[in-house]
Amino acid sequence: MSQEVRGVIAPGKDEPVRVETVVVPDPGPGEAVVRVQACGVCHTDLHYKQGGISDDFPFLLGHEAAGVVESVGAGTTEVEPGDFVILNWRAVCGQCRACSRGRPWYCFDTHNAGQPMTLAGGTELSPALGIGAFAEKTLVAAGQCTKVDPEVSPAVAGLLGCGVMAGIGAAVNTGQVGRGDTVAVIGCGGVGDAAVVGARLAGAARVIAVDIDERKLRQAESMGATHTVDSSATDPVEAIRELTGGFGADVVIEAVGRPETYEQAFYARDLAGTVVLVGVPTPEMRLELPLLDVFGRGGALKSSWYGDCLPSRDFPMLIDLHKQGRLPLEKFVTERIALDEVEQAFDRMHAGDVLRSVVEF
Repeated sequence: MSQEVRGVIAPGKDEPVRVETVVVPDPGPGEAVVRVQACGVCHTDLHYKQGGISDDFPFLLGHEAAGVVESVGAGTTEVEPGDFVILNWRAVCGQCRACSRGRPWYCFDTHNAGQPMTLAGGTELSPALGIGAFAEKTLVAAGQCTKVDPEVSPAVAGLLGCGVMAGIGAAVNTGQVGRGDTVAVIGCGGVGDAAVVGARLAGAARVIAVDIDERKLRQAESMGATHTVDSSATDPVEAIRELTGGFGADVVIEAVGRPETYEQAFYARDLAGTVVLVGVPTPEMRLELPLLDVFGRGGALKSSWYGDCLPSRDFPMLIDLHKQGRLPLEKFVTERIALDEVEQAFDRMHAGDVLRSVVEF
């Protein structure tokens, strides 16, 4: 039988979110119902609320989550009831041309649950990133559940479901930071700080954090940045070059998603260096660069979608590093809040007062 739970709904563009009754159906073939234990308040949820991703209102927000599998549908083999899982928004198909070439992190046919969750009156909900985890329970494709060690706090584990994984993966998977490299990270919110952590994990000798907010620069230092640049007062390109003997960084990770900061990243890298775009731009943004500079500087210009991660490979590994004390996931949790405090958490996020607010159930 279907269940009624509480969930956070974005009813319309720029309207305040509210807690409503959500109907969660029994899982069908290949689906799972997950009892959510914690869900981070991610900037992507704010984009949904603002109508920046689509206009398929109402949305059931939340996607950066961990919880326990409650039930599974017929034919489900990935997980079973009782498993502690991190939810991911890219369940790979295993059959498309990317998967068949051994690159499942590029899967071109990812999928979500086939059945809709609804409001009590029957209105279908659009779950954020196919998850909708600002709810006591949610319905997902079983492939969106990645089993990990249950000894880890759900509030910490769930962060790998989006922002932290995106940042770490931008450094480790996409940027392929190596031992002794110099890395610059432009934009030191949650994703940028995770890129700082990822660069240090990969063995970077120097990590230069760039932001316009002094508070964020201090936070980046606590995550492992060796140098900071206040780009509200200093040209970040010149500052990064000065810190690298005039050459530029081996890898520059742009975690803002704006044309002007991308241009800074482009010119702050060394010749034949790598630029990684992990900040999410909006549809109207345009980039203009001299084509001769793109040609003449060589190297690689990459985008990093979800940190080029493969959840089944990366989540358990990162949880293990956390248990070893080598990955300080707990530093990303600024506050723990209740379900009805999400709207206020968006305000604190917008003001730059938090790294991550985490809803706990």
